[in-house]
Amino acid sequence: MNTIIELKNIYHNYNEKEVLKGISLSVKKGEIIGLLGPSGAGKTTLVNILTGQLSQTSGIGRVLGDDTKHITKQTKTQIGIMMDSFVLYQRLTVYYNMQLFAEIYKVDKKKIKETLEKVGLYEARKTTVSNLSKGMRNRLNMARAILQDSSLLFLDEPTSGLDPATTDFIHELLLEMKHKGITIFLTTHNMYEASKLCDNIALLNQGEIIEYGNPEEICRKYNQQAQFTIVLQNDETLVLPNAPESGEKIGHLIKNQNIKSIHSSEPTLEDVFLKLTGRKLDK
Repeated sequence: MNTIIELKNIYHNYNEKEVLKGISLSVKKGEIIGLLGPSGAGKTTLVNILTGQLSQTSGIGRVLGDDTKHITKQTKTQIGIMMDSFVLYQRLTVYYNMQLFAEIYKVDKKKIKETLEKVGLYEARKTTVSNLSKGMRNRLNMARAILQDSSLLFLDEPTSGLDPATTDFIHELLLEMKHKGITIFLTTHNMYEASKLCDNIALLNQGEIIEYGNPEEICRKYNQQAQFTIVLQNDETLVLPNAPESGEKIGHLIKNQNIKSIHSSEPTLEDVFLKLTGRKLDK
């Protein structure tokens, strides 16, 4: 199965409020897709539909071949979910938390050691959850999500509030899973994370996808300044248009080793979202 998620014209209403407005989306096997948007944009509603926790008001949705309104138990065993709201048992150790989840998921307990090693928590297996750092708790939530050998992962802000080292560790783990053919549906406010990890992103605002595509391509699409910022060896800054007439001058500077750094003017994903909506992603 090459297409893992297929949505066509998905709407969802809470009472009379229209939360999702005609969402269409296709996600391939082994793809990391990022869903970006401010609080209240409809991200959680969409994920709940995709994981079978909620039914759309109208439209057609399929996940791993199943209708989103009727996701089978067998298909659910192929879906891993890491949500910030998921509860860990504070008085139990790391290992006993995993043992409990293994029993719920009907997973061989031999998988516990392998999974804890994968997320770097095996040495902490006897530590109670109440004594774990935020980074270690995130790793434990990640271990819970991948315990089932899932082919589709839903991750909600997996690196929120973490130190750079732990963030890099989780990023490498996600890229490793992608290379194994696992599809990852990521919701995040971290623009660097989205740019680094995602093959495609969907910018969601007020229940609608307002832009979709590869992060770098989206940023280039909205590069209206089209200029280079050059810092010279003497720390002087030059701003030149991205035009043929700048080529000779830049070539001369490079030839004489006068350039300390050079940057093109592509906007960030945050800039693009602000341009399209007038809102920042973290609001």
